Amino acid sequence: MSYKTIYEQAQDSFVEKKSEFIGHIAPVKTPEEAAAFIELIRSQNRKARHNVYAYILRDKNTSRYSDDGEPQGTGGVPVLDVLKKAGLTDVCVVVTRYFGGVLLGANGLVRAYSQGCKIAVNAARIMHMHECSRFEFSCDYNMYGKVSYVLPDFEVIKEKEDFADVVNISVLVKSELCKAFIDKITDISNGQISLSEEPNLEADFS
Repeated sequence: MSYKTIYEQAQDSFVEKKSEFIGHIAPVKTPEEAAAFIELIRSQNRKARHNVYAYILRDKNTSRYSDDGEPQGTGGVPVLDVLKKAGLTDVCVVVTRYFGGVLLGANGLVRAYSQGCKIAVNAARIMHMHECSRFEFSCDYNMYGKVSYVLPDFEVIKEKEDFADVVNISVLVKSELCKAFIDKITDISNGQISLSEEPNLEADFS
């Protein structure tokens, strides 16, 4: 199992025919967290004409959107489409519009709200999350060279390498690679390395 999300809140803005569009993005995991972020942006932009939003959650494969007073289909749907095309989940985007007095028309609004979402996504740090296991083990210094040579083959995240009387190592391995990892470490050590596994974790393998 893997998915893409973002690390923290981000935003960016642009001006289109005197209207300012501000794209805000945040990581969220529940409808309540999404609603709280939307309300936060609204409270920070009380003089704005519109706060269009969309969010996608892994929980129950939920997605919601709102045009917030813009003509139907010109705000929320374009924002949601950008998130879907980016492959993101557990995210909420609010695109705030400060009206500049010039009407954009339906096509212009679709482009503007899409752009508002795109710049927010581009401003965010993307995380590629994977289900994984943590493996902890120790080896002597003679074996360490063999172990360190094969670790890159399994795209591991090194959490710890403690050089004491022996080398104490902690790594994260994607779930789909765990069996092969165990087999390889067992093989190169002739079964001398004892692996301790903590499964069902998640980590950013970006």
